[in-house]
Amino acid sequence: MKPQFLAVVPFLFCSLVASAGDWPGFLGPGCAARSDESVPVTWSETENLLWKVDLPGSGSSSPVIVGDRVVVTCYVGGNSPVRHVLCFDRTTGESLWSVDFPVDYREDPYQGYITEHGYASNTPVTDGENLYVFLGKGGVHSLSLDGEKRWSVDVGKGSSNREWGSAASLVLHGDKVIVNAAEEARAIFALDKATGKEVWRTDADMLELTYGTPRIVSIDGGDDELVISVPGEVWGLNPENGKLRWYAESPLAGNVCPSVVVDGGTVYSFGGFRSSGSVAIQAGGKGDVSDANVLWTSRSSSYVATPLLHEGRFYWIDDRGIAYCTSAADGELIYRERVDDLGGGRPVYASPVLIGGRIYVVTRRDGTIVYPPGDAFEPIARNRFAGDDTDFNASPAVSDGKLYLRSDQALYCVGE
Repeated sequence: MKPQFLAVVPFLFCSLVASAGDWPGFLGPGCAARSDESVPVTWSETENLLWKVDLPGSGSSSPVIVGDRVVVTCYVGGNSPVRHVLCFDRTTGESLWSVDFPVDYREDPYQGYITEHGYASNTPVTDGENLYVFLGKGGVHSLSLDGEKRWSVDVGKGSSNREWGSAASLVLHGDKVIVNAAEEARAIFALDKATGKEVWRTDADMLELTYGTPRIVSIDGGDDELVISVPGEVWGLNPENGKLRWYAESPLAGNVCPSVVVDGGTVYSFGGFRSSGSVAIQAGGKGDVSDANVLWTSRSSSYVATPLLHEGRFYWIDDRGIAYCTSAADGELIYRERVDDLGGGRPVYASPVLIGGRIYVVTRRDGTIVYPPGDAFEPIARNRFAGDDTDFNASPAVSDGKLYLRSDQALYCVGE
């Protein structure tokens, strides 16, 4: 489909250099889910919408921003299914390029949870020079910022016992691309950024039903660690060789969808189903650190969204439509309140983002809720696009005072 513009401005040449305004991967710089920029609190199809572009297919992956480009992925089914990587000018919505990846392999059946998040759930990542895209069973790909294919690597065609599809996003560390291919291969890979060559691979059956994106933890006076939450445990790996350094037991059993949250040397993990909860762990150590490094465990949990950490508190709205605030010091509940007028099913998949001191939570079908952090859930706005009744599963991206939202139907740029 051709772009449909609500505002027309002159085309600007796209910068090829990463800038401070980049939103380079899942939940932004450092996966911190925060921006000091100011974006509108209210918007609609007639207010503060700078442009909108129709997408050729659906997707739950978030937009990423590098220089003057905004990139999204999507999936088109039918007799000749294909995954697309699409690039637009972030100021105008002008289409810059599109790269197609035909689906010439067997995907998981379109049933169960896959009908809710689809086949394009992994958010790309960029180092400012190239893009790295994970397409589940479609492999990992490196593209230039002009859409030229650099390399492609297959990381497995397997499925979990539940066939829920792929979810984890890529992480960059030094000269490596880290891939949680738990769904595809029950393995974590490190690939060389320049060539795609496998640097290391760690296989483990316990990775099954691990859907979160790994995080890098920098230990004071020590080495970096790659931390990931798996059913029943949290692991700290050596990102240079994939070897397990430490592990700690957690109450998160069944499956783990949220990504871990990192605050200095402390790691927080949420999730699990049906045995759910949250846990705080001091990173570092060797072997089983369950007794020495676990700071607290709690029954408060998020099943899908990655909670937002802000000033010693966690905030999120879960996939049952309940707003939570808990203490990062001990996991104790500060408030738990059902959100009014949310539709049935699982109304929230996206993770919250703190923008200009306010929390923005994208619901699937009932608009984006804006509310301040504090002792009570007190929303100040809920913003909808009346003409779009498809799912909004992706977390937003932020750059240069603009908010980028995507649905299964369109990509939106919101700004003053």
